[in-house]
Amino acid sequence: MTMTPEQAAWFQGTFARLVDNVDRALQGKRDVVGLVLSSMLAEGHVLLEDAPGTGKTSLAKAIAATVQGTSTRIQFTPDLLPSDVTGVTIYDQNSHTFEFHRGPVFASIVLADEINRASPKTQSALLEVMEESRVTVDGVAHETGRPFLVLATQNPIEQAGTYKLPEAQLDRFLIKTSIGYPDLDVTATILAGAAERNPSARLSPVITTSAVADMADLAASVHVEPAVLRYIAELVEATRSDSAIRLGVSVRGALAMVRIAKVRAAAHGRHYVLPDDVKALARPVWMHRLLLDPEAEFAGTTPETVVIRVVDQIPAPQARAAV
Repeated sequence: MTMTPEQAAWFQGTFARLVDNVDRALQGKRDVVGLVLSSMLAEGHVLLEDAPGTGKTSLAKAIAATVQGTSTRIQFTPDLLPSDVTGVTIYDQNSHTFEFHRGPVFASIVLADEINRASPKTQSALLEVMEESRVTVDGVAHETGRPFLVLATQNPIEQAGTYKLPEAQLDRFLIKTSIGYPDLDVTATILAGAAERNPSARLSPVITTSAVADMADLAASVHVEPAVLRYIAELVEATRSDSAIRLGVSVRGALAMVRIAKVRAAAHGRHYVLPDDVKALARPVWMHRLLLDPEAEFAGTTPETVVIRVVDQIPAPQARAAV
C-alpha cells in the first residue's frame, strides 16, 4: 500500500521533531542529524569519518534518548575479539544448559568507535548483523530488534595501527558522512554549557522504538516512479563505466539509494520520490562505494568529483507527482 498525502504530512512533522530534539544535544548540525536519522528509518547504517571530539558519542546517545532506545559504545582495538562484539555462549553448571550472553551489539544504537583499529576478523563480526539485523552463534540466530543502527567511526588522520575497511564492508554502510567542527557561535554556546557533561541526559523521548519501526515501514511505502528507478540505474551504470573508477556502485548501493530517497521524500512531506532526492543523496550514499583507479587518484581525482560528474552528465527525468 502506497503512503497517502496525510501520512506524508504526519511523517514530515514527526521527523522534524526528531531532528529538533537530537539537535539540542548536537548543536548546529541539523543536516548531519537528518542524514543519520534518515539512515535509521531506511534501516541502514552510518560510517562517520571524523576527527576526535566532534560529538559522535553525543549523537549516538541523543538518538537513543529521542527514540526511547538503548545505546552502547564499543571501543575497537587490535585485541578485540568477535565474541566481544556479538556475545558468547557459556555453559551454566547449575542448569546444565548453554546460555547465550548478548554482546554490546544488541542495542538500538551501537557506536562502533574507531572500527578500523580492530583486526579484519573482528570487523567481519559486524557483517551479518549489519546486513540481517541478527547474530548467529553456535548455529542459533538472535535478532537485534528494531530500530537497529550501527554508527561506526574512523579517524581520517591517524592511520598508525589501523586496518583499512574492505570494500565489502564499506558497501554495507548506507551512508558515509562527517559531523565536522561547529562554527564559532555554536562553539561559544557549547563552552557556556561546559558544566553539562552529558547533554543527551536532558532530552525527553519524542517517540518509542516501536513507533520508529512503524515510521520505517511507512517510509518503505513511498512511491517511486519507474522513470526515477531508471534514473538511479543509469547513474549507477555511469559510475561503473567512468574511466577513473575501478569499482563502481553495486546493486546494494542502488537499493540503498531507493530506500533512503523514500525517507527523504517522506521527511519533506511527499508520498513520492523526486529526482532531486536522488541528487541530494548521491554523495553520502555512493562516494564510499567507489574504488578509484590508481592513476586517476594520483592525478587528483576523488570519489566526490566522480559522483558530481556523473550526476551532471546523466539527465534527470521530468518530475511527476501523480501516483
